[in-house]
Amino acid sequence: MSFISDLFIGILTGYVALTNSLAGGITNLFSDDSAPSAMVEESNQGSFMNELPSRLSSIPDILLKSAAYQQAAVGNAVGLSDPTTSDPLDATVNIFCTFRTETQIRTTTGTGFFIDPDGVIMTNAHVAQFLLLAATDDYGEAECVIRSGNPASAMYTAALLYIPPAWVQENASVLNDAVPTGTGERDYALLYVDGTISGLPLPAAFPALPYSTEFLSTNDRNSDVVAAGYPAGDLLRGGAATDLIPRRADTSISELYTFGSNRADVFSIRGSVVGAEGASGGPVLDADGNVIGMIVTRGDDATDGPGSLRAITLSHVEMTIEEETGFSLDGHLGGNLAIRSQVFEETLTPFLLAILQEGN
Repeated sequence: MSFISDLFIGILTGYVALTNSLAGGITNLFSDDSAPSAMVEESNQGSFMNELPSRLSSIPDILLKSAAYQQAAVGNAVGLSDPTTSDPLDATVNIFCTFRTETQIRTTTGTGFFIDPDGVIMTNAHVAQFLLLAATDDYGEAECVIRSGNPASAMYTAALLYIPPAWVQENASVLNDAVPTGTGERDYALLYVDGTISGLPLPAAFPALPYSTEFLSTNDRNSDVVAAGYPAGDLLRGGAATDLIPRRADTSISELYTFGSNRADVFSIRGSVVGAEGASGGPVLDADGNVIGMIVTRGDDATDGPGSLRAITLSHVEMTIEEETGFSLDGHLGGNLAIRSQVFEETLTPFLLAILQEGN
């Protein structure tokens, strides 16, 4: 790692470090008795909950209207699908990016995990944005590598398979803020591994975790879960040459939240060793070993203890990705990923870059 990267390792883009708290725009699923009469009862939740409109002013429908994208999604949906590991540390990866402009260098670190054995990685949109920014010279040069192991070492290169247009639209004006905040709404993305750092062939299958898009209910509060990630506290203190160690922790769900969907879109987990900058994008697994959420923000340490976190649910991912594309999460995994990524780039990247340029 270069001296420059070592020098600037502390200059983390605010969205790649865990944000300090969930901003306004979510509401507790288990509301107080003063909730307004507009509340609706969801049979699968077993409780009343407040409806709160999404922060998003509109949902871009460019992919729904793109014949090329729709054809690619339908025509290339066949591939490996069964999970290939039950150990979250096997599937968890570190996404290490360097973003260079004429005036500064930002080194960022985040977490992701294999969700499909064909090499599909789920991570945060605020991590994956650097693969999008690499498509234009306006934002300098971005380079991201996928690292894995204990300690993390560079293993793979990756391409952007999907990032929600609505997330880019909502956050375009704050991507360069020193300490932006976010709720975690639609803060997810899919990458796929397209090469190795060593030049050796890719493995036949990657260590992918099983996942569940079933809705959580208020009965899931206090349920045991496992969180995993690459918390980067030591790296931030010691510089880029510091070994980055994956962590897993047994913890539990403390609370559920909704963006107005009347379903659990976000949940809090109690503090653990995973709860530090860099763990954003890590998986949260239920007692059956299924990924049910992905870490997006810091939690409330005063309530849930040091290292508390919040995660978006996989049901939130499922619901919103289908809303924006017409296809389920399963429909975005496997198949000819190179072609699908190319179609996504040709269809959506110019649109997203226009949003970024307008927002900045």
